[in-house]
Amino acid sequence: MTEESLFAGPAIRRLRKRAGLTQAAAAKRLDISPSYLNLIERNQRPVSARVMMQLVSQFDFDPRSLRGDDAIGGVEGLIRRFADERFADLGIDRDEVQEFLAASPQLASAFARLYDNAGPAGLEADDPLSASRREIERWRNHFADLDNAAEELADEMRLSRGDIGIALTERLRERHQLSVRILPRDILPGSLRRLDLHARQIQLSEMLSMPSRNFQLALQIAQLEFADVIQAVARGARFDDEAARALFERHLTGYVAAALIMPYGRFLRACEATGYDLPVLERRFAVSFEQLAHRLTTLQRVGQRGLPFFMIRLDRAGQFSKTITGASTARFVDSASSCPLWHAHRAFDRAGELQVQFVTPDNAADREGGWLTMARTVEGSGAPGEAQFVVALGIEAVLATDLAHARGVSLRTDDAQPIGPGCARCHREGCSQRSLPPLGRKLAFDRTRRGVTPFEFEVA
Repeated sequence: MTEESLFAGPAIRRLRKRAGLTQAAAAKRLDISPSYLNLIERNQRPVSARVMMQLVSQFDFDPRSLRGDDAIGGVEGLIRRFADERFADLGIDRDEVQEFLAASPQLASAFARLYDNAGPAGLEADDPLSASRREIERWRNHFADLDNAAEELADEMRLSRGDIGIALTERLRERHQLSVRILPRDILPGSLRRLDLHARQIQLSEMLSMPSRNFQLALQIAQLEFADVIQAVARGARFDDEAARALFERHLTGYVAAALIMPYGRFLRACEATGYDLPVLERRFAVSFEQLAHRLTTLQRVGQRGLPFFMIRLDRAGQFSKTITGASTARFVDSASSCPLWHAHRAFDRAGELQVQFVTPDNAADREGGWLTMARTVEGSGAPGEAQFVVALGIEAVLATDLAHARGVSLRTDDAQPIGPGCARCHREGCSQRSLPPLGRKLAFDRTRRGVTPFEFEVA
């Protein structure tokens, strides 16, 4: 695999100016020609390993400073911010965002800081959930140390698909002197799991399905045995709100639990062998559809990468209670609302059926070519028949040709269903499903005719 070229012109130009050097003087110290340094500073040539070593020795330069854009989530973090409805009419695309970050990283950081302090449109200030989600996005939902540690423990416990629950129960009994007890709903009201140290019990609600019981046991093991490594990762995050840190730690605990039940190497091999067949993977690892969807967003181990899925969970009102983009480039799921033309909404009326659809987002920040999405209903944990959600997975169509669920689905661009980021942010004309006028566009009125939508607007 070839390494990505490093373009760092603005950073090197700032370094030179702080040292009070002309390009000719700096080039002499770097043992390169002034014209070559000029090309590097204008991002027309990458920084070679030899030049990097000269920067380190001649200027006491820290190469890690070139990764400062990680703090804002890199290109993906900027794209998420520019997807705000206040910029919807500008049509800012991925290439422009990349050029902005490469040419003016400090300006990009300043914009990100102002945006984060102001908060998304319609919000007074940032909220803990959004802050936690940004930190997950910064890591692309892959935590290598947690994955490796969980995989080692899974190997030590010799977890297999047939006795996961038994193995988890034995681990709690032998290592922590804790027994597992299933309690009636009326004895454990409003709770899924409770740790009773006095009775040395892990108490689980009888309302939990078997995959949920196993996951709760894995969560308990993660809390007992991985607390130090989880807290070490969380301490590296810059949160102003302790609630955001607590939400992030809760996500990391769930990450470890999923990695314990679905160990990375064995899980990835199963994905590739089955063509990422979702029902088969559910049964093979004794997990729920939602647990499986979470795990599919994490497959980014260096040298052993899986496909880059995104995952969302939405309710009947179209609200997203979970949004994990992982290593995918999807931005159309970042909106506060979604398009009713997306079959993820149809899934509510077809409980248990997998809704497969090829869609093209009407969003300049997303890559061309469309996305294959797969959506299915799930029930709230411990609340069968009371809470219902839809979990949707998505993958770029160019990567989906060999998937089990792509069989029989046309992935030709002309056959894709266009969808928007919610009516208020969607500028597509002539949509009969439109419920709200688009922000940033002037409405047009014609007394002599009536269009298919009640909100017609002037084309930009």
